[in-house]
Amino acid sequence: MSTPDLREAETPAGSRPEPAGAAALQLRASAERLLARPRSLALVLALPALMIVAGVVGWLLDLQLGVDSAVYRAGAVTLLQGDPLYESNTLAPEPFWALLPFTYPPTAALLFVPLAVFPVQVAWGVLSAVSLLAMTVVIRVALGALPRPKGELPVWASPARVTLLSAVLFFALEPVWRTIFLGQINLILMALIVLDVLVISARGSRWGGIMVGVAAAVKLTPLIFIPHLLFTGRRMDALRAMATFFALQALLFALIPSDAWRFWTHTVFNAGRIGPMHWAGNQSLNGLFNRMTDLAPWASNAAIVVGLALAPLAVWLMLRFHRSGRPLEALLVTAFYALLLSPVSWSHHWVWAVPLIMVLVSKLPHADPVKTRKRWIAAGAVFVVFVSCVLLVLPNGRNLELHWAFWQYILGSAYLMVPIVLVAVLAGRWLWRNREPLRGALHDRDTLIAVLRGRTVVTARDDAQPPAADSAESSQVGSDQR
Repeated sequence: MSTPDLREAETPAGSRPEPAGAAALQLRASAERLLARPRSLALVLALPALMIVAGVVGWLLDLQLGVDSAVYRAGAVTLLQGDPLYESNTLAPEPFWALLPFTYPPTAALLFVPLAVFPVQVAWGVLSAVSLLAMTVVIRVALGALPRPKGELPVWASPARVTLLSAVLFFALEPVWRTIFLGQINLILMALIVLDVLVISARGSRWGGIMVGVAAAVKLTPLIFIPHLLFTGRRMDALRAMATFFALQALLFALIPSDAWRFWTHTVFNAGRIGPMHWAGNQSLNGLFNRMTDLAPWASNAAIVVGLALAPLAVWLMLRFHRSGRPLEALLVTAFYALLLSPVSWSHHWVWAVPLIMVLVSKLPHADPVKTRKRWIAAGAVFVVFVSCVLLVLPNGRNLELHWAFWQYILGSAYLMVPIVLVAVLAGRWLWRNREPLRGALHDRDTLIAVLRGRTVVTARDDAQPPAADSAESSQVGSDQR
């Protein structure tokens, strides 16, 4: 399998890196062109409009559409009625086919208030429409963050056409269609984070970090993107994200103090409200450890220890991508680490597969046909994992996961294996390319730090080479240009 490598300042052959904030400029230009072309705008809005129509039809026919969106709407209605959110495992406004606990922070109920305006099925249609638009925005921003090929692109490869075609293609991914089917908010949260980190913060805007704070207030996992902003040198954005998060919590403590207190002192620690940790749909380290150990009492703690042990590797890899001018890849490292570390990462949380596949596809053009073939295999394998529905095919539910054979544990953890395998390949390639500098750095602390930071290290063997060869060798080790 071939993956993006770790060499600093390297971009794919025949392409040029994008400057910081390029995604923001391209997104604005795309929006202006879209508004000037009614036909293109109609194409973008066609599928979201169809979802709203489906919601209206579902309401008229009393269909069961959007289990999770029904719970979101019920949380908003409960908040408006002044009833408690967390005292029971169901909410009074929930339909009979969506009797589930409200597991989100009370701030989420406040932000879900617009859904209370609509009937249950129409609320699903509206939320699904917004989710599809959010995915389209993520695709367009990702295109702007990736290196652009040199020369004139064919007509079919224009950003607008690629965005629309990708949106249709990615609808086949299980995390995407399940998010839509359930009426989930994963695509919307991903769009908030991508827009904030790659567009708003990249421009140095005073609004940077606010969207990350809002996303974290709805679902706690996005809190991990605050350290991402901090580590990448955006301290003010990280502070604004924290301030936004705490301001929203303070607002809810003022509005519904009993519910806010109950959530932060009791509900947030009650994993049983979320669902069975060992279910196949939980594609996190915690889910894997609980499945493989037959719900051993130490399984969750072991998952936390392993997850924290991976933190230095994740930070190092994220910083290498960031320093080499590859902010999308850096963001993906943080996103997938969050999915591994989170106690619960349901399969529909893995919508970050959308920008990941875009990154892998962007690496396909290469002068070497062997490398091109390997990269096709890598991109195709990741796509197949997320469209295969392997998690639905394997025996699951009613504790069947606890009796899987070994090969079923591997297939049943396919999603979380994707980032693990990719990082293993990346680390292996980096170690191989830097074997000579690392060999010499074992007894020299300064040299070791330089190698880890990606700086060019001249070895004794390099000194013996002619200048041209020396230049080629140093380019493999990398530079520390930011």
